[in-house]
Amino acid sequence: MLRSLTFVAVLAPAITLAGPAAGAGAAPQPDIDIQRSQTHQTIDGFGYSTAFQRATLVHNLPADKQKEVLDLLLDRRKGAAPSILRLGIGSSATNVYDSMLSIQPADPGGPDAPPKYTWDGWDSGQVWFSKEAQRRGVKRFYADAWSAPGYMKTNGTDVNGGNLCGLQGTTCASGDWRAAYARYLVQYAKFYQQEGIKVSDIAFLNEPDWTTEYASMRFTPAQAAEFVKVFGPYADQAGLNVVCCESIGWKSSEAYAQAIENDPEARKHLDIMSGHGYASGADFPLPTSKPTWMSEWAPSSVSDGWNEAWDSGKVTDGINIAERIHNTLALSGSTGFVYWLGGSRGKTAALIQIDDANGGYRVSSRLYAFAAYSRFIRPDAVRLGVNSIGDGLKVSAYRNTDGTEVVEILNTSRESVTTTVDLKRPAAYLTDSTHNLERDQALVSKRGPHTSVTLAPRSLTTLVSSHPQHD
Repeated sequence: MLRSLTFVAVLAPAITLAGPAAGAGAAPQPDIDIQRSQTHQTIDGFGYSTAFQRATLVHNLPADKQKEVLDLLLDRRKGAAPSILRLGIGSSATNVYDSMLSIQPADPGGPDAPPKYTWDGWDSGQVWFSKEAQRRGVKRFYADAWSAPGYMKTNGTDVNGGNLCGLQGTTCASGDWRAAYARYLVQYAKFYQQEGIKVSDIAFLNEPDWTTEYASMRFTPAQAAEFVKVFGPYADQAGLNVVCCESIGWKSSEAYAQAIENDPEARKHLDIMSGHGYASGADFPLPTSKPTWMSEWAPSSVSDGWNEAWDSGKVTDGINIAERIHNTLALSGSTGFVYWLGGSRGKTAALIQIDDANGGYRVSSRLYAFAAYSRFIRPDAVRLGVNSIGDGLKVSAYRNTDGTEVVEILNTSRESVTTTVDLKRPAAYLTDSTHNLERDQALVSKRGPHTSVTLAPRSLTTLVSSHPQHD
């Protein structure tokens, strides 16, 4: 495993934060004060996608390298530790991301004709990767369709946008394909079930407000609400959670969330409101009563190329991914954070770069930024309130179902900071330009009734306490 360090932070004189003054005889308040009686969202988990044959890149590595990459991408103790895996429901087109085969590539003869499904048990490597993930404890499998098959759409192809036939505002000589598409989606989950993998969540579109030369399909907010009502009963019967609407930006997701929220029947059938983080980041709550997932984002790697650094000034730096995760959880109240790709090739912002030509791989600091949250904040954890002082500090706190408490402290300043937190005897993990989520107990010490912690410049410090904590 190789890692280049293009920038190493220089330690500046430490700043010691002074907490608010306490009354006579009262214990001093910590600089980072966890409000345990104040609870926010329940976390569903963290994940990434294996779409567009990216799973096959891992599969095709030599056996020893394959195992190493699987451990890095999936292992709970030494890897990225995802709790959600996002699967791409196939399109029949060859595109810039490679091809995926549909489970029904040919028109069966119309929307009411008996379906002619096919299944290869491989699904562009995703079945194999899902089984590896399941063996390592992943339980949530989230399938997402970039497009319906072309014969179900107004433009006759699964690329370059187009609409699903039968939706309001569409006219198709072939008829109304809405129910047939709903059954198609459910069948995909059934094929995974026969492979021993339960798909828990399913989305019927991807970036409905963006037309691309590869698989894509347009939906207005009103059309999305309409199809949720069509798909919902099928999904309910199959035991699937309905996810919508995967808009290209969090801001543009507002219109989709509002359209569904304003329709009682659509709202009844929706389980998770989703949005992407490209056109705008997830840094405010969406207008919905449902849990929300930031279901896809990665920084653009076009100008950065392959970048492994934690803090080199590039958008693909690990510290920027850590800040995006913090904002998504603490500012938008999202219950899920799903990165774009776990592994990919070339000029990628994936967690791992896979050299399929030479059978090797490289690891970025983005993996450790992701893992700092995903390893320790587990499904069904609750985000707790937190009051903190200190310029440049971004802090969030969580309680897992086993009572473990986690405090994530991102120091965005270029100076070392010494602060206090009301955790007792926490384990401390450091992620920065020279540490890859490494345990370092020298960072913490006892100070009065609280714990003192030293925060390196431009770093993420993860504190984990297994002991019961009290206000």
